[in-house]
Amino acid sequence: MTDSTQIESRKADHLRICLEEDVQFRQTTTGLERYHFTHCCLPDLNRSEIEITTSFLGKILGAPFLISSMTGGTQPAKLINHRLAAVAQHYNIAMGVGSQRVAVENPDVADTFAVRSVAPDILLFANLGAVQLNYQYGLEECRKTIDLLAADALILHLNPLQECIQTEGDTNFRGLLPKIEQLCAQLPVPVIAKEVGNGINAALAKQLIEAGVAAIDVAGAGGTSWAKIEGERAQDPLQRRLGETFANWGIPTADCISKIRELSPDIPLIASGGLRNGLEAAKAIALGANLAGLAWPFLQAAAESEAAVYTLVEILQAELITVLFCTNNRTLSELQTSGALTLEK
Repeated sequence: MTDSTQIESRKADHLRICLEEDVQFRQTTTGLERYHFTHCCLPDLNRSEIEITTSFLGKILGAPFLISSMTGGTQPAKLINHRLAAVAQHYNIAMGVGSQRVAVENPDVADTFAVRSVAPDILLFANLGAVQLNYQYGLEECRKTIDLLAADALILHLNPLQECIQTEGDTNFRGLLPKIEQLCAQLPVPVIAKEVGNGINAALAKQLIEAGVAAIDVAGAGGTSWAKIEGERAQDPLQRRLGETFANWGIPTADCISKIRELSPDIPLIASGGLRNGLEAAKAIALGANLAGLAWPFLQAAAESEAAVYTLVEILQAELITVLFCTNNRTLSELQTSGALTLEK
């Protein structure tokens, strides 16, 4: 089996397992449940005045939602990406695609990622694993992924745990930070550093910011566990055992957001990792995130139908607006400075 065929097979496994198996964190939570909004029973607002538009990396968005990076490389993934992109275009929300390594190595599947024809105006993120910079990838391959999407930014995802659990994983992470710094200086678009569900701690965030990363997606623990996913597709007992042992490994999403925002008041910050509704998105934004990224809810909806994705966005927006209304905040920036979110003692 060729490398690209192996990657395509792995991507098909990932998609099937996410849709069919229980691969959510169970012991580790996002930490967002520890926070609560103070209810205002007499808001001095007309609900219709509430504004949830925002900006990110210089682009105006209709709502602070990101359809987080998920898939590509297979025909079912193409349908899912096109459904997601159509809805992102309609609501003017951001979208990322799954890792494009398979498209670099097999251009025949490039169309499963290419969604600009469906969504010409959205904020769109290309995606590659940072570890590939230690496996013959460089500026040229990164440019290819950006050009394929006509992307506005490149996500470099950081996934050491996932690579450790994969029998065929790429586990040489030595010396990546200087390579990331070089890419940030050379690429024509901003670079976003993103975990895949185990979180980014504040000290590493500081190093990434100093290296020139334009934004950080914390992708904390509490949502989909890639350790569980890799354990589910195990071909040997070692991989399965590792998936079980590390199923709840990581830093809760809420802790990542608060610690990184405390360290850096200005870095554009995406909160993802276990967000399931607009109330949790509102908590993440109140903690200091600029965008709320959701993957699993969008994947479930897109696998059903495009209409289901439209319904999901309507619900997310209504939930977020309800939080603003019931905390007496007209805008997202007001929510962030209102003090309405409190941590349980």
